Amino acid sequence: MTEKTRCGWAVGPEMTIRYHDEEWGVPRRDDPGQFEFLTLESAQAGLSWNTILKKREGYRRCFADFNPEKVALFTRQDVERLMGDAAIVRNRRKIESAIANARLFLDVAAKHGSFCNWFWGFVDGKPVRNAWKDMREVPPTSRLSDTIAGEMKKLGFKFMGSTIVYAHMQATGMVNDHLTACFRYEQVRTLSDGK
Repeated sequence: MTEKTRCGWAVGPEMTIRYHDEEWGVPRRDDPGQFEFLTLESAQAGLSWNTILKKREGYRRCFADFNPEKVALFTRQDVERLMGDAAIVRNRRKIESAIANARLFLDVAAKHGSFCNWFWGFVDGKPVRNAWKDMREVPPTSRLSDTIAGEMKKLGFKFMGSTIVYAHMQATGMVNDHLTACFRYEQVRTLSDGK
């Protein structure tokens, strides 16, 4: 049996390989999925993605299974409770921003029918298909992530700079940044076509 060719970052722990093989780049057109990745990506700022993947179940438990309606109701007491929970990154600003972002997420969803309608509207619902051959070609940001991050900043979102937004776009399939030699490149492209 031959080993599958993967993107260069998909090495190391089994959870990283599984994340690459099953989730990364798959178009997420559901608000709960979008909220989960926004929460995780903002928590990742300054840390490795593996650190966040290891704590993903902790985040799921601590942040009400990534239900934005419930997270939006969190209080100061909830912040203190979360600050004492080693299952997540105990950074007060990140915890407080996740709660504030949940409220803003719901505002965007109410105004546009869903958060996904707003988010995917930046690309008219169609993922950007890149064709990178080497990991060094994959950018940390793009003009599109600059635009979306700028809009999110205007709306009040925190920990959502262009680099985090671009990582979110990659994770949720707004861009297909699998390398062309990666076995997932065509699979994700086919998923994108099927909407």
